[in-house]
Formats: sequence, C-alpha cells, structure tokens
Amino acid sequence: MSGARRIAIYGKGGIGKSSTASNVAAACADEGYSVTIIGCDPKSDSSITLLNGRRIPTVMDLIRQKVDLNEENVVYEGYKGVRCVEVGGPEPGVGCAGRGIIVAVTALTKITSVLTESDLVIYDVPGDIVCGGFSAPIQKGLVSEAYILSSGEYMPIYAANNICKGLLKLNMPLSGVICNSRNVPREEEIITEFASGIGSTLVAFIPKDNIVQDCERDGFSVIEKAPDSAIAGVYRRLARAIMNCERKTIPRPMEDASLRELLMIHDTRNKT
Repeated sequence: MSGARRIAIYGKGGIGKSSTASNVAAACADEGYSVTIIGCDPKSDSSITLLNGRRIPTVMDLIRQKVDLNEENVVYEGYKGVRCVEVGGPEPGVGCAGRGIIVAVTALTKITSVLTESDLVIYDVPGDIVCGGFSAPIQKGLVSEAYILSSGEYMPIYAANNICKGLLKLNMPLSGVICNSRNVPREEEIITEFASGIGSTLVAFIPKDNIVQDCERDGFSVIEKAPDSAIAGVYRRLARAIMNCERKTIPRPMEDASLRELLMIHDTRNKT
C-alpha cells in the first residue's frame, strides 16, 4: 500500500465536495485502507452517506453543551470501518464557522489518534480558503496536500483560483483539480486548461449522474448503494489516484483577466 495521505478538499460551496469526499472514503475502505473523514462544514453532512443517513453529534454541539470530549462521543464508525467526525458550526446568526473549525480541530488532536493512525484522512472543507479558520487543518500541520473541486462554470473556477492564492500563501502543495461536472459545454476542456494554467493537472472528471443524488437521498454513498454503476467506477479511479499520487506542486494562481479570457474563448466557440 502507498504511504499515508492527509488531504484537504476545497471548493466553492455546493460544488459537491461532501459527495466526492464520502465516495472516495468508501472506495478506499473497499480496498482495505483505514480511512477517517473530518467534515468541516457547518451543515455537518460530510459523513451522512457513510452512516446510512444518520447524523452524528458534532464537536461544536458537544462543546456548547459542555460535554467532555472523548473519542467515543466524537468518532463514529461508518461504511467498511470509515471513521467519521463532524466539526459542526456555530448557532445560526451567532459566531464564526471558521473559528469553530480552529476550536474543533485543536480539540480533536488532543482526544483521538485517528488523525495520525489512518491510511487516509480527508478534511472536507467548506467554501474557500480566504477565512483563516478554513485553513486551520493546514496551519496546524494536519494536512500535507490539497485538492480543489470545481466545475467548468465561472464562479466555481473563480473560487478555485482564490483557493490557489491561499494555498500559495500557506506554501501548501496542490495534488490536482477534480471536476464535478455541471454539463457545461466543453467543460472537461475548460477545467483541463484551468488546471494547467495553475501548474497542476485534472485528476478526475466526474460526470453529472442522477445516481449520485438518488443514493444520497437514501442515505448511502454510490460505492455502497450502486457499486456496479459507471459513476462508482469514476470514484474508484479517483480514490486510487489520490492514494498513489506522486506529483504535487505549489499552485500559481491565474490572473483574473486570464480566467475571463479562458472562459470567453470557450464561450465564443460554443456560439459558432
């Protein structure tokens, strides 16, 4: 087996990070790896499809309830032994989600060894890296590489480029770009050019498939609910690429003008 991996998956909110993270976790567990997934989104849904639709107590909820944290009330076992942790967030309208991540991650390092003992630890991080709290796993030395999830649309790519700026500032290697397709014309071509533009590569193109949403509604990952589907095969190939990745580079963000030019070129082609 390859060496242990400590990765963070970043991307614009709603782009499909949790779906991707949970399916990669399940695929790696299928291949015999010990896996931990740390959900850093206030929605607390990174692990729900690994737990048959069950929500688990979050670190922030337990802290607010003044419960003494320990591994038993924070780490829950899901599909094929995947260890699941949800950071949670502040009460609506109160507090800062980024600050919550800092508090929760600090607490986790003191009460559990899964962050260091697992073959793969995935941090599913919301939004982009502009907020210092969202970069907490990197700043605390818990992550050794990052992946950026995007589609071929302008705003997700713009957010992805902002994430590159944060990774550059933190001197954090980028192991690749993952495209979660939205059926944009020439989408794979667009995202491949973007990945090249920031000095990286496209490691997976995940086609839009209703099976993903169908499985999620039932509370399962695609790997568990539809293991023979084509989309499950895509997630398995991505999981293998992550576990066997050897190429990492510090990203070089594109200029805004270059981003617009990239998308305008493809938009012009689409109209001809």
